[in-house]
Amino acid sequence: MNGYFVGAYATAPVTESWDPALQAEYLAGLKAMPNVRGLEHPFTGALHPEDDEWFLANISPRWDFVFTGMPGVMQRLGSDASFGLASTEEAGRQAALEFYQQARQAILKLNRHLGRQAVTALLIHGAPRVAGDKQPDKAALISSLETLASWDWDGAALVLEHCDAKVPGQSADKGFMPIEAEIEALIAANGKGGSPIGLCINWGRSALEARGVDGPVHHLQSARAAGLLRGLMFSGVSGEDSAYGAWRDTHMPPAQAFGIPAFEPCSLLTETEFRRCLQIADGLDIMGIKISVRPDSLSVDERLAYVSGALHILDQLTE
Repeated sequence: MNGYFVGAYATAPVTESWDPALQAEYLAGLKAMPNVRGLEHPFTGALHPEDDEWFLANISPRWDFVFTGMPGVMQRLGSDASFGLASTEEAGRQAALEFYQQARQAILKLNRHLGRQAVTALLIHGAPRVAGDKQPDKAALISSLETLASWDWDGAALVLEHCDAKVPGQSADKGFMPIEAEIEALIAANGKGGSPIGLCINWGRSALEARGVDGPVHHLQSARAAGLLRGLMFSGVSGEDSAYGAWRDTHMPPAQAFGIPAFEPCSLLTETEFRRCLQIADGLDIMGIKISVRPDSLSVDERLAYVSGALHILDQLTE
């Protein structure tokens, strides 16, 4: 494999205000890693949350990119619970489509800057949350997917990222649609023509939903059986109380494997679970890691060590 995508924004240095010099130092460390194919890049409404020109000046011209709308989706859900591609409220659904139109413009801007179709994919999400009598709706999602598939994405594939679904009797972090409904919606939308839309699994979110390590395996198998599996991003999770929280979507680092020095002892994302999922997810175009680290005061070098360690695990298992 020619390297992996890194959800670098999750591991980036945390400061009270935007510190471009510190963030540039962090990106320079990533650019020095030969197994980084590119970034999973957060979209919140503009190409970069702080400074488009700074971003364009500090990325590697060789990198590929996977845009994720998740940070922007969660921001908007904070002020509008009806926001989302699967919303039964038309205003919320149209607001989501407009958000992804903004993402399309950012993708075009980055591609033009790099002089190539550098954006591999855009991760989209089946919001809104299940809340009371409000339910994300499969028919609404199908309609939204058909619209998105009709747009020109300049080479970027559309990929629905499954997030933890609302399960009766337990708390949810995202609380979006069950994967079975998402698969049915994707099959229906893909049958109408337009660019086919696939599925991406985030290991930690699927384990969180299932409250165990069999969740990601089941979701990968379901997506693969439906012919929709396009991506797998590894984030850890744990049911133990720690700085990352118990059963929270906080992108916990993996457990110790292959002697890596930076890891999280209570993480359920072990070498065994990497192996199990990689057996199902062989040959995917979107593969990588997204990890956050604790405490916030960790230095750039300490943060980069966690990224390097997680990538080393993938290197060892995909040789």
